[in-house]
Amino acid sequence: MSPADQNPFEAMMRQWSEAMGQAAKDFSPEKLAEMWPVMSKDVMEQMMGKGASPDGLDAKTRLLITLVGLTTQGAQNELALRQTVRHAAEAGATSQEIYETLTLAGAFAGLPAMTRATEIARAQLETKESP
Repeated sequence: MSPADQNPFEAMMRQWSEAMGQAAKDFSPEKLAEMWPVMSKDVMEQMMGKGASPDGLDAKTRLLITLVGLTTQGAQNELALRQTVRHAAEAGATSQEIYETLTLAGAFAGLPAMTRATEIARAQLETKESP
């Protein structure tokens, strides 16, 4: 018995890879992001905005704050950034507001993180705008 056979995590991953076949080899976060639906503005507002806290922040503002947080973490989670940009735009944030939010985050996160987050946001916004 090899050491890999004794490691339950490696055995599980090997089983998963065998079961998934080609789909596991072709996996990418971008494809997963495309499969994930965007919540409607009304649903977001009800769940995380004025519906959840009538005197608090609206969903758009909360999503823009989330963008700052993701950027200050080094813009490492591309999938989360893409999803947040998609949802912020659906909640009513303009491209300009999204870019200004990322620029502000750059003051705390640094230029490399801001640049990466802006590239991800631009790619997502261009995808949204194309037919």
